[in-house]
Amino acid sequence: MVSNRAGKARSIRECLEIDGKWRNEQVIKFGPEDLVGVSLPHNYALVIQARVANYDVLKVFVDNGSSVNVILKEVLIQMDLHEYQLEAVETTLFGFSGHSVYPGGEITLPLILGTGDLRKTVMIVFTVVDALSSYNIILGRPAMNEMRAIASNDHQKIKFPVRGRVEEVRGDQSSSRRCYGETVRVDQKRARKEDKGKMVSRAKEVAGEREVHFVAEEDQEVVEVELGKHIRVARDLNVSTRVSLLNCLKANIDVFTWSQQELVGIYSLVAEHKLNIIPGSRPVKQKKRHFGPEKDKVVDEQVEEVLRAGHIREVQFPTWLSNVVLVPKATGK
Repeated sequence: MVSNRAGKARSIRECLEIDGKWRNEQVIKFGPEDLVGVSLPHNYALVIQARVANYDVLKVFVDNGSSVNVILKEVLIQMDLHEYQLEAVETTLFGFSGHSVYPGGEITLPLILGTGDLRKTVMIVFTVVDALSSYNIILGRPAMNEMRAIASNDHQKIKFPVRGRVEEVRGDQSSSRRCYGETVRVDQKRARKEDKGKMVSRAKEVAGEREVHFVAEEDQEVVEVELGKHIRVARDLNVSTRVSLLNCLKANIDVFTWSQQELVGIYSLVAEHKLNIIPGSRPVKQKKRHFGPEKDKVVDEQVEEVLRAGHIREVQFPTWLSNVVLVPKATGK
């Protein structure tokens, strides 16, 4: 057994020892005094300004959850460093900008934090990424470990030891707020683009399905599966498929509904549909529309059918009232 005191001593040695050598550094701590000037309460990311390769870079995101340091290709272009030979990297980044990204390579650049005599310079390996982001640079765990820095989102600061003293860099909450807004707009734009692509793809798929599976009415024949229960079957079905289809329907005939009256509904404790209407909203009452003699006849027939089935009921003074919508079937009816 190892005593609790011995365990604590071992943990301290493991934290302070590197390659068998003790390092003598200042204790880094955060207190109430570090909250001075911080707008509370907040949930902002820690966004700072840093000097990288002799350039002052804004919108630098300190992310302790990132396993790599990231710099955007656009930032390198503005630094005139994009023509430098990048070291090849084969690792794919996941989670950056919400998608998997294949890096363009790696580059080592000097990172400077702090001011005056407490400036600290370290060489940082950055992974170059060509993607949309509201941040110019992401400082991950490798950079924070190299700086021996401790970050506190709550206090909007990072602190690190420099020559026996502790220097600090404060985050910019206004910049963090703007970056968040930009990120939301980029994500919404990407989501709309993806949804539109999915809708177009699905529309093409459905159109293809209709083109393949639609059979003209004159190419169908009515088949009685059971007394009073009929279906339409394509005339050009081969014998084996036709027999299999009819046998399947006969074996599971109680699964299907063959009339409006058989649609008895679902018990309200199982499922219930409600209209999510804003309280106090003014009821909508549309004037009755006429679709022409032929379409009005269809409307009357359909309404009468669901009325007989008990799916709807007549009311004399409706609060909400809207016209029916006629949708053409695949057959053109």
